[in-house]
Amino acid sequence: MSVRQTTADVVVVDYGLGNLRSVTRGLERAGAEVSLSEDPAEFDAADGIVLPGVGAFSEGMDNAGPFREALVEQAEAGKPLFGICLGMQMLLTTSEEADHEGQGDAEGLDLIPGKNVRFSRDQTVPHMGWNELDVTRDHPLVEGVDGEHAYFVHSYYAIPDDENATVATTDYGADFASIVANDAGNVFGTQFHPEKSGETGLRILRNFVDYCLDH
Repeated sequence: MSVRQTTADVVVVDYGLGNLRSVTRGLERAGAEVSLSEDPAEFDAADGIVLPGVGAFSEGMDNAGPFREALVEQAEAGKPLFGICLGMQMLLTTSEEADHEGQGDAEGLDLIPGKNVRFSRDQTVPHMGWNELDVTRDHPLVEGVDGEHAYFVHSYYAIPDDENATVATTDYGADFASIVANDAGNVFGTQFHPEKSGETGLRILRNFVDYCLDH
């Protein structure tokens, strides 16, 4: 008789950007065994991968360059991959955010086709503080969080090519995608910081851990 695994082994990608301590602590509270990794070879043994991120998209993709191939391989193999804030934006194809004016769009991981764009000039940037989650379709990550509030800090937001990639929206002058997922469901991200979002964020992290155990 097989014994069901009760603790998910989660790797948090340490590529030099991200609130690693808070993310690690949040995942541990959610029941995960967490390791920080600078080695893509360690992804194979993990039940799930977390791509955190704060700061600029271009810098994030530059720093994550050594991980790109491994992240794409793991995602295409069905491994759960969870992008947080900048990490979510990096799951998309491109971003308007570049280090220099006129540099053009920066290239993301292209695991969820789409682009990241800046909030319009008539909106206060960054969008910062607590805001509501409106779940638009079923996904294991959002079980029990519809209508709850999460903590945001960002100036850019994702526009997926496929409307069905949007799992939840948030209103900031207009609705934007605050949670996205790929067709297979194993690659997903939150524009907000679950590790800073109290009980709502903890519920999402627990949902992620449960998803890792089930896949």
